[in-house]
Amino acid sequence: MMKKIFSVAIFAILLGVLAACGSDDSDTVSVGYFPNLDHAAAIVGKEKAFFEEEMTDKELDFINFPNGNDFIEALDNGAIQLGYVGPGPAINYFLAGGDIVVIGAAANGATLIVAREDSGIETLDDFAGKSFCTPGNGCTHNVQLEIMLQDRGLTTTRRGGEVDHQPRVNPANMMIMFEQGEIDAAAAPEPWGTYLVEEFGANVIAEWNEVFLGEELASVVVVTTPQFLEENPEQVDQFLRAHKRAVDYTHENTADTLETVNDLLYSLSQTRLPQSVLENAWERMVVTTETHADALQAWATASYELDFINDEPDLDGFVDTSRLDKILAEN
Repeated sequence: MMKKIFSVAIFAILLGVLAACGSDDSDTVSVGYFPNLDHAAAIVGKEKAFFEEEMTDKELDFINFPNGNDFIEALDNGAIQLGYVGPGPAINYFLAGGDIVVIGAAANGATLIVAREDSGIETLDDFAGKSFCTPGNGCTHNVQLEIMLQDRGLTTTRRGGEVDHQPRVNPANMMIMFEQGEIDAAAAPEPWGTYLVEEFGANVIAEWNEVFLGEELASVVVVTTPQFLEENPEQVDQFLRAHKRAVDYTHENTADTLETVNDLLYSLSQTRLPQSVLENAWERMVVTTETHADALQAWATASYELDFINDEPDLDGFVDTSRLDKILAEN
């Protein structure tokens, strides 16, 4: 047991630290991503040098983030120019007046609702008086779970209800909280949700395709700023071509993709995830370039209903996949 806690602690420390610092050098393009399985396209594109092969006139700097809030802060201050992030932080930033545009998608699904084995939670109806954690306040996974709870007449303490939400919990820290009984449930990204099931005996409360918008909502979108897109259209096209290559590679080489993701996690933490965790988590997501704009709007509307945003959301101008659509049409 001590060995398990020790390895989890390493994850928590190292995944909460940026892998590199952004650069103001105009000859460098910084790309953000997360060390999560649904960021497989980003990880494969980086590790297989697809981005380097396509973007030959620029130096590339890859930065990994523990959550969407930190990613958005880096995009806002110019530390990164392109990257992969959950739709929730991207939408919240856009609605707050932030300069961001979705130019594609990287994965659908990958949200798993799980509960600690002895939490007393067997269904969503059992969340009253219980606690759950998510990577961020109002993040993609947070909204997905809370809107399902609201449908059952349950609200969080944030809104005067009976369900306690602990936000901004690094997915690796979820393992420690489950182990020590500090939290009852989690809305977790993959592979961390499956890890809690496989290694900590957590119960699956809602499978990825049972979660709100589970099969249609992009768990990862590809974003940049309108300014970078306008000033560097060729670089954006090169980036998107590499992105498509990476997505195609994950479909054609699943085993190597899982090994590549695990190798990256090992380089960050000196710990590998069990093969069964990666394989089962892979079945709970779809790596894809397809962006469902209507699902993004539905998520934003749910966020408004849950009082995460103050005004009824209008996502006009948020999604522009025209450049990716042209690239996809080339093949």
